[in-house]
Amino acid sequence: MKEILLALLAGVLIGIVFKVIRLPIPAPPVLAGVVAIFGVWLGAYGLTFLMDKLTN
Repeated sequence: MKEILLALLAGVLIGIVFKVIRLPIPAPPVLAGVVAIFGVWLGAYGLTFLMDKLTN
């Protein structure tokens, strides 16, 4: 949980810095983009989980 909170804090700080220096945010601007990133993570995690279950 600590690493999740630190990642969130880092993201917020980077977002503030990017806004202050007037750069576009380094993240998808819409929910669909965020969901796609989550899907990539879930696919990689799911494959690892499945491979572990099939090999044991």
